[in-house]
Amino acid sequence: VQLQASGGGSVQAGGSLRLSCVASGIPSDSYAVGWFRQAPGKEREFVAAVTWSGSKAYYAESVKGRFTISRDNAKNTVYLQMKTLKPEDTAVYYCHAPPYYWGQGTQVTVSS
Repeated sequence: VQLQASGGGSVQAGGSLRLSCVASGIPSDSYAVGWFRQAPGKEREFVAAVTWSGSKAYYAESVKGRFTISRDNAKNTVYLQMKTLKPEDTAVYYCHAPPYYWGQGTQVTVSS
């Protein structure tokens, strides 16, 4: 099983990034996927999640209206479109397929 996260980088406040998470080998025909993030010295926190069909999405209050999660099951890929980025969005972002599977993380750095 592998979750490969990519798309991180360094941007200025107000900028945008799109993260991708490609899944392979998950032993389930349908699975939700979430994004979490961890800033230095802080606990990992929930950012967003999407159901298998993509019909339902859930967001942390801190990112509502700025981030959009989506998925393309034909490509086994989940995306996190991040807009109007703020310095407090700086963190390592991880994708997660419950209950066990985590990606390796991709760094997002937002400068003021």
